[in-house]
Formats: sequence, structure tokens, C-alpha cells
Amino acid sequence: MGRLKLLKQVAAGLARQFGPDCEIVIHDLKTQDLEHSIVYLENGHVSGRQLGDGPSNVVLKALKETHPENLTDRAGYLTRTADGRVLKSSTFYIKDETEELHYILGINYDITKLLTLEAAIHNLTDTDEEKEKEAAPEITHNVNDLLDHLIEESVSLVGKPVALMTKEDKVKAIQFLNDSGAFLITKSGDKVSNYFGISKYTLYSYTDVNKEKGEEKK
Repeated sequence: MGRLKLLKQVAAGLARQFGPDCEIVIHDLKTQDLEHSIVYLENGHVSGRQLGDGPSNVVLKALKETHPENLTDRAGYLTRTADGRVLKSSTFYIKDETEELHYILGINYDITKLLTLEAAIHNLTDTDEEKEKEAAPEITHNVNDLLDHLIEESVSLVGKPVALMTKEDKVKAIQFLNDSGAFLITKSGDKVSNYFGISKYTLYSYTDVNKEKGEEKK
């Protein structure tokens, strides 16, 4: 059995085993048309890709590697889709006997719903002692890291990934960022609006909503 045929058999089996939230993709690196490297795809709706689409960032990095023998399989790392869903991903480099890279097998499991469930369970099981530990701020080395950390905190506060957030959820997250002084950081508005998938105008309107609520309380 040829190597590609065997990979397709394994990919089909993995997709059946883990269901529709698990995308399995095979990139052919021997083809002369690398802009259409995907030769096999199961559950492409997870990432929005189709058969015949081009290489991912992982594939491009592999192609730039002058010593393919240095490429090692990577399992269980996190990636994100364009609409903010969180994937648990694994990448396997398929080489021949001479260490020449022929194919890449990728597994991307959508764990967005599981993360939301995890957050809901944590809300039931956490304690005051745990909250005190979480209250300690992280020491960052630069403002970019600080802004990233604040954005992560805002998502944790809401308890669900951006892809599942309602308008009210995003307002709550942005209120936290505003109260934390995040918008004092240069160009933070651009980064925050891109992260939450809203325009800068919407971002400012959300902060105005929060100001109006504060005035009502007074």
C-alpha cells in the first residue's frame, strides 16, 4: 500500500473515531503546485478549508526547513480559527527513509464548547481561596505582553471564547479592559477591536455604554 493511501485510511479512521469536531488534513509536499497542497480533508468545516486549498503556516515553515531531519512531530498545541474558535492541534511530519519530507498530517479538534463547559464547571467548584490566588497580577516585561495578558483576563472573566460571546459579553470584557487601563497603551484599540471581531467605532460605543451605566449608578 502506498504511503499516501495509508495516510488517507488513517485519516478517515480518526475522523470517524472523534466525530465532526475533528478535522483531519493531509498536505502533499511533493506536488509541484504548493498553492493547492491539501490532497485529503475530513471535516473541513472546522477550519473552513476545502480540498485543494493551500498550505498553512506550519506547512510553510516546514518547507523552509533546510534540514527536514530536524522536524519533529508536535502534539496537543492550541490554534485558533479566523472566527475565534479554539482548536487543539497536532502535526505529524511524514518522511521517507532518507528523511525527505513528503506529507504533513494535521489534526485539529474544536474544543471551544469544551472550554465553555470547563469554565461553567469551574464556576461551581472554585473557592474563595482560589479566587485570592487568581487575584495576584502577572508581572510582564513590556506593554504588549501586558495587553495580551489583560485580554486573556477579560476572556476568562466572561467565561467563554470570543466566538461564542454575545454583545453583552463583549461589553463586559471591554469594561474590564477599560477599568484596567488597557486603553492607555498605544494602539491598544486596534488590537482589542481585531481580537473581539468588532470595529473601532463599535469598541468606542461599547465604552460609551459602560460610561452611561456608570452615570446611571451615580
